[in-house]
Amino acid sequence: MPRIDFYILEEQTSQARLLLACKLIEKAYKSRHRIYIQANNQDEAHQLDELLWTYREDSFLPHNLYGEGPEPAPPIQIGFDATPDKHRDILINLNETVPSFYQQFSRLLEIVVNVPEIQAYAREHFRFYKSQGHDIKTHKLQSA
Repeated sequence: MPRIDFYILEEQTSQARLLLACKLIEKAYKSRHRIYIQANNQDEAHQLDELLWTYREDSFLPHNLYGEGPEPAPPIQIGFDATPDKHRDILINLNETVPSFYQQFSRLLEIVVNVPEIQAYAREHFRFYKSQGHDIKTHKLQSA
């Protein structure tokens, strides 16, 4: 059963959400974890792909869109409509729904910003995880 963490930002932009995702990805990567990010759609997946290259000048995070790129795949994969075929350590869910494959991960991160539609589906996710018996930790952050 994965450990589940909700990161709650007071900020009101989707960009702040993606920036926090980058910071969490970088931290996990430096700790030698494999990360899969479930984006909401293809546009968001491409936006995160670009942001991972540019969000910090002194950072290198080897990644690609799931199913593209070299083999073996880099430790950071971004998907939006596929089920990852290999077990991963950490799942960052940016999707409106809870991925059906979330239990194959040892840890799941949800990032919530002060945007009504994101807050609404985050509440649904929280209730779902609770109903499945997961212990959930929340982290309230001032800014990304």
